[in-house]
Amino acid sequence: MMALFSSALRHLQQLATEWNNRWWASLARRGLQAWLLELHGLLPVRLRDQVTLGPKMQRLAWPLTAAADPTRPAVLLLAPHEVLVQHIALPTTATRDLLRVLAFEIDKYTPFAPEQVHFTATVVGQAAGRASVLLLAIAQERLAAILQQSAVAGLSVIGLRVQAPPGPILPGDLLPAALRPKVAVAARRNRMLAGIALVLLVALMVTTLNQRQGQVERLREAVMSQRAEVAELETSRRELQVTRDAASYLSRLKSQRPTVSLMLADLSACLGDDTWLEQLQVQDGTDLSLTGQSKHASALIGRVSACFSVQGPQFQGVIQPDPQSGNDRFSLVAHLTQESPDAPRPDRQ
Repeated sequence: MMALFSSALRHLQQLATEWNNRWWASLARRGLQAWLLELHGLLPVRLRDQVTLGPKMQRLAWPLTAAADPTRPAVLLLAPHEVLVQHIALPTTATRDLLRVLAFEIDKYTPFAPEQVHFTATVVGQAAGRASVLLLAIAQERLAAILQQSAVAGLSVIGLRVQAPPGPILPGDLLPAALRPKVAVAARRNRMLAGIALVLLVALMVTTLNQRQGQVERLREAVMSQRAEVAELETSRRELQVTRDAASYLSRLKSQRPTVSLMLADLSACLGDDTWLEQLQVQDGTDLSLTGQSKHASALIGRVSACFSVQGPQFQGVIQPDPQSGNDRFSLVAHLTQESPDAPRPDRQ
């Protein structure tokens, strides 16, 4: 049983070794490595120092106390007494081109002439229009000696930093820019493409926002137009309702008044055969004026009061005899009765 297990384990080890050899010899691994190198070139300098591809970066305290690995890039950590560390205060406007400003005044902050010193500066804080700047400076001769000894030791120096153990590494890299690892052309191209992509993305977002804003404006205008139409329709509806109510009122009022033919028939029955009219006039649909002759004019008030279509009769003026006919001439006014046409009529015999 143990022999079978050992045989299976050896077989698995052989397969793993074979697949590992195939992987390291494959185009996929080389393509992945090239892609990772391109991404590494896009990283900021500080992060690039901490993230390395291929041989892992090593941090070495200076002066070297142990044998260093020459196959790995190195960042040298200088003690504070190796360099000049100084905190200075400058106007915030001076930090726009900090290194150029300090290059003119470096002899003010260091005991060296400008051509005798190499320096770097980093803004570490700002307040009330003033900037706090950390200045790191080292003599050119001392810098050259450090780089020469590193070259003799076979080290590939990619950074020159300052650290006071066990404190943190101070911001700023004293390695001359000409000696720092160059960003690959492809990395610069990728940065440019990334910048263009970002600009295009922002332009797309702005365009989309403008389009949406235009759509919102059009929808708002459509809503306002519909609201105006609804308000106009509501006004028309109210006017139509008022007109309809007025027409209904007039119709009810008209239906409550007796018709002319009914009124004439009623008056003929009430006045009798000994009375005839010379003039009949209806004013405003409510007032009735009668002028005529009768043999018994004094009895007309009682007769007209008996008419169901007339109420409140009274003489207008005095009764005068007519010399030609021998009858009494009268003038009488009354009010038409306002009642429903379906109201019961008195039975006249």
